[in-house]
Amino acid sequence: MNQEKVINNTIVFVKEELKDAEGGHDWFHIERVFRNTLLISREEKVDVFVVSLAALLHDIADAKFHKGDESIGPKKASEFLHTQKVDNGVIAHVVNIITHMSFKNELSSEKSPINSKEFQVVQDADKLDAIGAIGIARCFNYGGFKNRPLYDPEIRPNLTMTKEEYKKSEAPTINHFYEKLLLLKDTMNTEAAKKIAEERHQFMETYLNQFYKEWNGTL
Repeated sequence: MNQEKVINNTIVFVKEELKDAEGGHDWFHIERVFRNTLLISREEKVDVFVVSLAALLHDIADAKFHKGDESIGPKKASEFLHTQKVDNGVIAHVVNIITHMSFKNELSSEKSPINSKEFQVVQDADKLDAIGAIGIARCFNYGGFKNRPLYDPEIRPNLTMTKEEYKKSEAPTINHFYEKLLLLKDTMNTEAAKKIAEERHQFMETYLNQFYKEWNGTL
């Protein structure tokens, strides 16, 4: 098995699968997470082949676009990797990462059965793309996609959300900052991701301060 060829084939596959995807979960999101993964991997001892495949396939069928079905993505990833004749052990590891890495799983009372260094790296890489300037853009893009209000002062963020409440939420976009985005900095696994997250987190804080000034008409 030629690992470089498998990576290239995976890129072609993902680009085709996501050619009509929502702008915050399209190929360019995958590409950024892939780059983040390789960046973090420079400072972590991981199987680069595993993290590369997991990063490239992690949103191949995001549950939020498939009526909440969390089984489709891992199944599609597994089926593709089998066509590439990837070792079963690698496939199992990649599928486990994809299955458990989402933020919503951290809201569950059930502890994740996987916590490998590869899992930590890919999870961090995905979280980094959810914060900072691009994180803000993605947040509002998805809110527009779902036709949600930008902000409603009467609707307070739910800071004790369960996994099921998170999946069903239709709250204004600004609430998502408090329910997820501002929480991510302190959930990073790796030192490299923690350093990157600091600046991006501060950018979101600055953005929100400006947002409220403009909303309230204050100087």
